[in-house]
Amino acid sequence: MSKPTIGFIGLGIMGHGMATNIQKAGYPLVALAHRKRAAIDALIAEGAEEVKTPREMAARCDMIHLCVTGSPQVEANLRGPSGLLAGLKPGAIIIDCATSDPVSTLTMAEETTAAGGHFADAPLARTPKEAWAGKLDTMVGADDAVFEKIKPVLDTWAGVITHLGPVGLGHKMKLINNFIAMGYAPLYAEALAISRKAGLTVEQVDSVKPKRA
Repeated sequence: MSKPTIGFIGLGIMGHGMATNIQKAGYPLVALAHRKRAAIDALIAEGAEEVKTPREMAARCDMIHLCVTGSPQVEANLRGPSGLLAGLKPGAIIIDCATSDPVSTLTMAEETTAAGGHFADAPLARTPKEAWAGKLDTMVGADDAVFEKIKPVLDTWAGVITHLGPVGLGHKMKLINNFIAMGYAPLYAEALAISRKAGLTVEQVDSVKPKRA
């Protein structure tokens, strides 16, 4: 069975590594240029095809990743005469990997359904290093049937995939995850201040801090 054609919008510091891993796994890749040409030129050199608009991509792809800044950029890529929804293949799946507003996510999901496609939210955790290594974390909101279809592709760039339930739950979890992270920062700063007063160095504290492989 031939592999689905994957579209990728957002070849930035995370997206370039993700798209490269999708391509290395043997999936036909169609990409839209980022602000700089280096990423897409590297993908083209390995067999990817370039399109000029999201609509052109939508007409050719079975699954499309959006790895952009947030909801305004997602909406701009979906809507309008040159947007993904204007040219979406029947049954195609849009995968939003941005840190998006869950309210917008649900609206985009409804509009995608109305256009004959499916929508999943799969925001990211970890860093560009893990993006290149194919070991990102992702929190997925999608119905069961859609999740089963996209999981093999997610496996190319993610090491930990958590399916939380229906569309929107991935982005809700990402915001909660960010809330926890922001809360941890001042807590750790206070811990370091107390450590210094207790005669411990930053290096000593860091040496026993739990580390993730």
